[in-house]
Amino acid sequence: MISEVFIGPAKKRFRLDPDKSVGKGGEADVYDIDGGTALKIFKPPDHPDYIGLPHEQNGARERIAEHQRKLPAFPSGLPEEVIVPKELAYDRNGTVVGYTMVFVKGAEVLLRYSEVNFRESGIPDDVVADVCRNLYSIFHSSHKKGYVFGDANDLNILVKGKEVYVIDADSGQFGQFLCRVFTERFVDPLLCALHQDRILLSKPHNEMSDWYAFAVMLMQTLLCISGGPYGGVYKPKNQSKKVAHNVRPLHRITVFHPEVRYPRPSRHFSVLSDGLLQYFFDVFEKDYRMPIPRQLLDDLRWTTCNTCGTIHARNVCPKCKVIIPQAVTAVSTGTVSGERIFRTEGQVIFAVSQGGSLKWLYHHDKEYRREDGSVVAASALDPYARFRIRSADTVIANGNTASVFTAGEQTPQTIAVDALGSLPAVDANERNVFWVGNGQIKRTSKLGVGFHEIVGDVLRQQTLFWVGPRVGFGFYRAGGLSQCFIFNTERKGINSNLTLRPFKGQLIDSTCLFGKDMIWFIISSRMGGQTINSCFLIRYDGTVEAQAETEADDGSWLGKIRGKCAINDFLLVATDDGIVRVKSFGNTLAVEKEFPDAARFVHTGRHLFVDKIGLMVVGTHEIWRLTIR
Repeated sequence: MISEVFIGPAKKRFRLDPDKSVGKGGEADVYDIDGGTALKIFKPPDHPDYIGLPHEQNGARERIAEHQRKLPAFPSGLPEEVIVPKELAYDRNGTVVGYTMVFVKGAEVLLRYSEVNFRESGIPDDVVADVCRNLYSIFHSSHKKGYVFGDANDLNILVKGKEVYVIDADSGQFGQFLCRVFTERFVDPLLCALHQDRILLSKPHNEMSDWYAFAVMLMQTLLCISGGPYGGVYKPKNQSKKVAHNVRPLHRITVFHPEVRYPRPSRHFSVLSDGLLQYFFDVFEKDYRMPIPRQLLDDLRWTTCNTCGTIHARNVCPKCKVIIPQAVTAVSTGTVSGERIFRTEGQVIFAVSQGGSLKWLYHHDKEYRREDGSVVAASALDPYARFRIRSADTVIANGNTASVFTAGEQTPQTIAVDALGSLPAVDANERNVFWVGNGQIKRTSKLGVGFHEIVGDVLRQQTLFWVGPRVGFGFYRAGGLSQCFIFNTERKGINSNLTLRPFKGQLIDSTCLFGKDMIWFIISSRMGGQTINSCFLIRYDGTVEAQAETEADDGSWLGKIRGKCAINDFLLVATDDGIVRVKSFGNTLAVEKEFPDAARFVHTGRHLFVDKIGLMVVGTHEIWRLTIR
């Protein structure tokens, strides 16, 4: 591991301080130099993230060797939205180990724009359409310069408002240099072969494979469908035709296939215009390879049906249907009955069970309101905010500021907080508000200057954590440093002696749930072209009791990392087929029991909670209490 580099012809010295880390991908770490310039350092073979992974170590060795020739020959004249190398960075031996680049602040990865909850939190469809048009222009202009992106995917596309940027340009293809990496979800199957249930790149990327990846991202983004054309679950009646989820592209098993169960939270492809629908069908079913006609993007206009509320891009609503009247508040299906306890024309944006009662925050008519209808704040819905509840208090955080709204008081208290990227490091339980400030976890039950306690030290601007009633769990990760920790929510001190090292590659998302005596830590990460979801069942002393791992969006209980709640020693999980109960069996986690009759009330886009009366299902507009017999 190197600790310092020398930048540009002047060989300006820069120390690789974890405090200056601003990003961590599968192949490199990124540092902030001066607020406007970032430094990308390729992970060497001895990087801690590659320990025990000989394939990744060999890949790192080969990449660094090729970059000695490739980076000095990088083409000029690419669109300014492509974040290209500015100055090369060297180690003490003169080896190229990275480069500087423009630092794009305040942007989200394109992946977020395919998430239903994120889109419904205030991202207009017209803005998303403009994003897609701008990305089209970047692809088109780059190809004119002889540059092929190769590994174009939803994590190396950054979006800021309507602006679009492409990062990881060093992996692109130009001249004699090929792009040797790929992401399974976005790679053109015409260039691939199958080896032991893994997709391998057998032919070089080309301009048409870029347009294939663009089509995947476009469909995924427009329809808010994880996996794009290969979303949903393939359940053939003839079990001999079953294939692994990740190799469906090689068999052209798309969402158009009659035996693929379409993901319920997503928009159905029937809402697209005939032109877009035909283009996607031709690309993914018929192996058509041409750039999407620009006119299809220019003509894209979304509208909302006045009859059924369906959002569509057609002249006539494709799916007018009868909606359950608002007066209907009780439904029974088999062994499961449900009672609707709340409904809003706005959106439920956060919920938590505290003290045996469900508490929630919703947004309606440009106001944030609590479960009793009281107004917390008057403001437009903010998709970049993080929300938390402490009993009657409400926390709304954005960037490095958290505002705590206390019931009965007009003016909120503000707290300066650290953030992991754009995510504020703040949480709350029934008794306290917790946050990370200047590298310290702090706790308070009484807001105001001097009324907080310091729990312990963590890494500044690199820490994420969650709290339950009794313990908290978190991690920090920067450069070659990765650490998980546990702390008592009522005492001082942090247990950082955990042996858990769950991080593989680029972290996409994470969440944490607290049971009676257990912590359920769930993460999603991308490495080696695959997106993997992992769940760890951890004792309060830090011991990992059991774990499970699966490919994201494969239709299993772990295919999505959210929509779960911990009860005693088991986990209840919302799926598109109902609710399942997950327990540990030895050192593995698996489904113990299924409740298919709950499918009327749940899907993978809804959240589960338990209060003193029963199981609660929280959706975007409704909250139901379920009784399972």
